Amino acid sequence: MVKDLFERIQQNKGPLGKWASQAEGYYVFPKLEGELGPRMDFHGKRILNWSINDYLGLANHPEVRKADAEAAQNWGAAYPMGARMMSGHTKYHEQLENELAAFVQKEAAYLLNFGYQGMVSIIDALVTKNDIIVYDVDSHACIIDGVRLHMGKRFTYKHNDLESMEKNLQRATKMATETGGGILFITEGVFGMRGQQGKLKEIVAMKEKYNFRLLVDDAHGFGTLGKTGAGAGEEQGCQDGIDVYFSTFAKSMANIGAFVAADQDIIDYLKYNLRSQMFAKALPMIQTIGSLKRLEILRNSSEIKDKLWENVNALQNGLKDRGFNIGDTNTCITPVYLEGSIPEAMVMVNDLRENYGIFLSIVVYPVIPKGIILLRMIPTASHTMEDINETLAAFEAIREKLTNGTYKAVAEANVENVE
Repeated sequence: MVKDLFERIQQNKGPLGKWASQAEGYYVFPKLEGELGPRMDFHGKRILNWSINDYLGLANHPEVRKADAEAAQNWGAAYPMGARMMSGHTKYHEQLENELAAFVQKEAAYLLNFGYQGMVSIIDALVTKNDIIVYDVDSHACIIDGVRLHMGKRFTYKHNDLESMEKNLQRATKMATETGGGILFITEGVFGMRGQQGKLKEIVAMKEKYNFRLLVDDAHGFGTLGKTGAGAGEEQGCQDGIDVYFSTFAKSMANIGAFVAADQDIIDYLKYNLRSQMFAKALPMIQTIGSLKRLEILRNSSEIKDKLWENVNALQNGLKDRGFNIGDTNTCITPVYLEGSIPEAMVMVNDLRENYGIFLSIVVYPVIPKGIILLRMIPTASHTMEDINETLAAFEAIREKLTNGTYKAVAEANVENVE
């Protein structure tokens, strides 16, 4: 007997979906209102927001808003119509690609409509069934989904573990020798949950011993790391060793879109084989021209990045001074690790939002191990020292409630346990 396809879906909502009746609209899919920035509105209250990826505060920069508005007025939301290969190619797309390539110190670049689908498609285009992929076990979902498309062998190494990397490169080398293929090594410039930089310098050094090509997802490093803001590779002095560099506009650039940069011959290949772009409408002119203005500001306004790091250091040092565990982050991403269940986490976040006016992201199982609550904060250049001091005071208050069992008691009394 053939089962109804939807039977499984109706019976098992998934590890996160099972909380939907209690969480949706508040803990997940929250509705933030008002102008993007450190202070926004949530459920009728003014809150201090640590949950948007506008690292450099460009979302409301007056020059950016002006460029976006003028592009919308001049071109509308539809232009250009069609895929780049057919009818959607413009001089502005080319200009942005050239400027991005120069900024990240690569020969050429190619625009992508979205970061997620772009990364999936890049991996798919770069490898055949004879090739081997080696990637970090903590890789972002877009990398994991790209690897899922691969019909050949793949190996994961322990997160940022050099010994595990080498062991898997040895396995991949043996396998590739048998299949006649090559090796694609994938890591991140910055890991988005823990805030650690990928060990790019050490990985590049391994190329002297092993024959592989390196793909780096630097979504959180672009604009925030390196002397010029060119990312984790520049920060670690190994940008030349990155064969394929990827980043999104959805973080430091406060926009939609992404790009991939590499040697000219690799970009030429991707332009004609990257299915997510070949069969998709070109990036709209609003985003394209808007990103040109954002990149101009990023290149010429180093004081914005300086302000970002002033805030990052103040927040992270303040948390550490008060005994909070922020792991070994060495980037803007600021995780705070606490012990507790998902119901306790929900009560704690509710308390933060309703009684202290602090809004931040909560990360729980299955993204991280059971029994751990990760509160992730994203400092931006728009935050103030007043914002940071207010947040540190709130954290001291909630830690006491977590450790003395207040949140656990409330959770047991009021939060339905669906595990």
